[in-house]
Amino acid sequence: MLAGMEPIELAGRLGLALAMAIFIGVAFEEIYKRNEPANPGGIRTFPLLALLGSMLFLLEPKSLLAFIVGLPGVALWLYARIRTAPADATDPSSLVIPTANLLAYSLGPIAITQPPWIIVAASVAAVLLLEGREPLHRLVRTVPREEVFTLGKFLILVGLILPMLPNHPVVGWTPITPLQAWLALVAISTLSYVSYLLQRYVPRTGTLLPAVLGGLYSSTATTVALARQQKQSGVPDSRLSAGIVTATTIMYLRIGIVVAIFNAQLALLLLPALLGLFLAGAVLAAFEWYRASTNTPPKALPETNPLQLPTAIMFAAMFIVITLASGWVRARYGQSGVLSLAAIAGTTDVDPFVLSLAQGSVTGMTPRALAAAILIAAASNNVLKALYAVLFGSLKACGRPAVLLLTLAVLGIAVAAGYLR
Repeated sequence: MLAGMEPIELAGRLGLALAMAIFIGVAFEEIYKRNEPANPGGIRTFPLLALLGSMLFLLEPKSLLAFIVGLPGVALWLYARIRTAPADATDPSSLVIPTANLLAYSLGPIAITQPPWIIVAASVAAVLLLEGREPLHRLVRTVPREEVFTLGKFLILVGLILPMLPNHPVVGWTPITPLQAWLALVAISTLSYVSYLLQRYVPRTGTLLPAVLGGLYSSTATTVALARQQKQSGVPDSRLSAGIVTATTIMYLRIGIVVAIFNAQLALLLLPALLGLFLAGAVLAAFEWYRASTNTPPKALPETNPLQLPTAIMFAAMFIVITLASGWVRARYGQSGVLSLAAIAGTTDVDPFVLSLAQGSVTGMTPRALAAAILIAAASNNVLKALYAVLFGSLKACGRPAVLLLTLAVLGIAVAAGYLR
C-alpha cells in the first residue's frame, strides 16, 4: 500500500493521526488528569505516541517488527507509571488509562493502512467513552440486571440465530424458508421490544400512552390488563374504555408496518382500509376519552418482557404451523378455505397469520383476496378481545368497550367484503 501512496497522501494520513490523538487527548485530560496530573497520557503524550507508532511502522511496514518491538516498551512505561502512582490517585487500577495510551500508539498505522473513516470512528468512540464515564456508571446502577439479559436474548435472536438459517425452502409443503420464518419472529420481537422499553422507561401518567404502546406490543394483552383494572375499580371508567379501544386502534398500524416490511405491494393495497379503520377507532377512543371522569388516574399498565425465548420459539412454531395450514387449506378448499382460516387464526394470534400471508405462503390468490383475509383475521381478533374484555372485566364494567370492539370488527368485515367484490 505504501508503495503506491503519494507523499502528500501519506502526510495527510499522518496529520489525521495527530489530529485524532489530540482529540482523544483533550477528552483524556478533562476526565483523568484534572484531579490527578500524574496519570500518564494527555494532549501532548498521545500525539507523541501516535508519531512514535507511525515512525516505527514506517521503518518495517511489511514485517511490523519495529512497531511490535515498540509495543512492549510502551506497555512497560505505562506499567511503571501506574505502579508509582500516589496511593490516593484517582482510579489507579483502571484499564482505561493504559488502553487510551495504547490506542494513541496504534493511531498512526491505522491511519496509514485503513480508510480514514475507521480512525475517525475509533477516535470518536474513544472520546464518547471517556466523556461518558459518569453517565455510563450511573446507567449501570440504574438499569436492572434483567434488562441486560433481555438485550442479550434480543441479540441472540437477531445476531446469532438469524444469520445461521438457510434462505431456501427445506420442505416441499411451503415456499417459506427458515430464514423468512425467523425474520418474521425478529420483526415482531423488535416492534414489541421497542414498545416494552418505551413502556418501562418513558415517563407517563394515566392510560392513554400505555394503551398506545401496549397496542404496539399486544393489543390483546393490553385489553386484558385494562379490563382487569376496570373490574377492580368497580365503577365503569371511560378512560379505561378509551385505552382498550386505543390499543386495538394501534393494532391496525402495527399490521400495516409488519406487512410493509415483507410485502410493500400488499401494504399499499391495505393502506386505505387500515387507515380508515385506524381513524374509526381513533374517533371512538376520542369520544370515550371525552366522556372520561375526573377521578384519580388508574395505575399504569404492567410492563411485560416480550423477549422470553420460550415465547419466541412458540411464535416461530405457530408461524410455521399457520403457514403450512394456509398452503394446505388453499390447495384443498381454495380461497374460501383461506378466508375461513383467517377467521379462526384471528382468535389466537393475528401476527403469525398476517406474516404468513405477507411472505407468500399462499399462492394462487389475488392481492385483494390476501388483503381481505388479513382484515378478516383482524376483525376476528377484535371479537376475541371483546370477549376477553367481558370475561376479565365483567359485562357491567366492560360492556361498552366490548361493543366498540365489536363495532370495529363489523367495520373490518365490511371493508374485507369490499376487497372481495
